[in-house]
Amino acid sequence: GKRFELLGRTGQGSMSKVWRARDKQTGKTVCLKVLDKAKTIAFEARFKGLKKPSEGEISMLLKHRNIVQTFEHGWTTDKEPYVIMELVDGVGLNFLIETKHKQLDGNRVNYLAQYANGIEFMHRAGYLHRDICPRNVMVTSAGIVKIIDLGLAVPYKPAFCKPGNRTGTTMYLAPELLKRTTTDHRVDLFALGVTAYETFTGDMPWERGASQEVMRAIINNEPRDPRELRPDLDDDVVAFLLKAIDREAKQRFQTPGEFRDAIQKLSPEW
Repeated sequence: GKRFELLGRTGQGSMSKVWRARDKQTGKTVCLKVLDKAKTIAFEARFKGLKKPSEGEISMLLKHRNIVQTFEHGWTTDKEPYVIMELVDGVGLNFLIETKHKQLDGNRVNYLAQYANGIEFMHRAGYLHRDICPRNVMVTSAGIVKIIDLGLAVPYKPAFCKPGNRTGTTMYLAPELLKRTTTDHRVDLFALGVTAYETFTGDMPWERGASQEVMRAIINNEPRDPRELRPDLDDDVVAFLLKAIDREAKQRFQTPGEFRDAIQKLSPEW
């Protein structure tokens, strides 16, 4: 309260609250994210014995056009972690999908290619996102895609890829995560593939339902043919989407760059 004037809530995640705020020191309007102390401690406890950097530390390292810019991080007077970021003028990709917004027409390829660019930068910097989904990316009024939530990001090191850590959003979790096997960067590629499927069809590859039902479906069932949801899809779009969510990691796109190159070969009319 001494430093920030809270101008209104802009969102709330499972582990944080987010405000549009004016920094009294600089006069700038920023995005202020305050993490729930108890939930943050519980999450960090999953990595006992490991030197896991905080969300703020990771965010500060990732300076890229397609990742929200972080200016500062620290602790509130109540010992809650906080992160100060640029205020993104735009809407979530989830909003565009859920409302079947006309803005998606002619921009699906562009938006998803930009999303892949941001993920590629993260991977090359040595981090996995672990929660890729439409909710965690925004599209600015200028058409720039911004990854906005790095709350579950971890270093891309063997110790953080051991079996058992199922962080992420259920509908976007790769089969190897659900089976509690050793994982790698391709869990982010699977989640990006599900995001692409949803962006093109307006729905998910597997039927929605209770978490356990969804997890069993992802492991055991073939995804729905995208044309069941969008009959007008071209054959090359269908092939792209099914490859992106292949349940075998070695069969899906192996890197964000490969995903990007493949999607950019599709008709820009999408």
